[in-house]
Amino acid sequence: MSEPLVAIIVRTKDRPAFLARALESITAQTMPDWECIVVNDGGDPGAVDDLLRGLPEQHRSRVRALHHQAPRGRWVSANAGVLATSAPLLVLHDDDDTWHPEFLERAVAYLDSHRGRGGVVSRIEIVWEERRGDAYVPVRREVFQPHLQVPTLGDTLLFNRYVPIGFVYRRSLHEELGLYDDRLPVVGDWNFNLRVLSRGPLDYLGDTPYAYWHQREGDKGATGNSVIALPGTHAKYDALIRDEALREYVGEHGLGLVLYLTKFMDRRFVEVEHGIRDEIAQLRHELSRLNVVARGYDKLRRVVRRER
Repeated sequence: MSEPLVAIIVRTKDRPAFLARALESITAQTMPDWECIVVNDGGDPGAVDDLLRGLPEQHRSRVRALHHQAPRGRWVSANAGVLATSAPLLVLHDDDDTWHPEFLERAVAYLDSHRGRGGVVSRIEIVWEERRGDAYVPVRREVFQPHLQVPTLGDTLLFNRYVPIGFVYRRSLHEELGLYDDRLPVVGDWNFNLRVLSRGPLDYLGDTPYAYWHQREGDKGATGNSVIALPGTHAKYDALIRDEALREYVGEHGLGLVLYLTKFMDRRFVEVEHGIRDEIAQLRHELSRLNVVARGYDKLRRVVRRER
């Protein structure tokens, strides 16, 4: 095998059916210069090893497993995969997601011709699926954030605008920005994306989705998506990341601008609220007048009918 161009990191724990589907997605790529490490975060090692042994012979040497004896967390596992690989490009492939066969080929071609870009983002298609019998089947699809023209820091400040399955990036970003923050049980990708976008712009691979983000409404436990199954945890660590960044800003610049903007925004919201209430009151007044007119018209019609 030639030196790989892309290192694919798959984090998994006791989801062999999903992992098998992910490995099919990876081995179907038209770009052959990849390596893959499956980081088994405290799950059954035998099930993972059996899947890897069952891969087609031409792919077995490209895929290997790293077993954690006990669960260590999503971002510890991501960092373990980063450190255990050597390819100059990286991508996280969650064990329940999939790719179009041309995903890696197109991403590598883009980065080869845009040397100044730290990574590239595919349009992402959400695949909603549900369990039917022993398998999960797609029930509907939608493009994630289709209105965005380009991934920007400004948009991503509000919430994460692209997820790992659609992001191929240069290993040098970790040398510059550090690894994923493994203190975070969730939103580690958003936290890293903020740092990436703070250093420079990214681009989409065009309008066609080449990355498929699988989600399952109502599923919890082993088959759940953290963004759906753990909304409270996401909200908590979203708030903690913002609070840490605010402290860093205040430590460097002081409280003055922050205090001013906090009060300014609060006043503006109050003004908007009062404006809406005034408009509702005016509308109610107009509706009341119309009701009076309508009742008078009905009364007049009844009088006219009697006189006829």
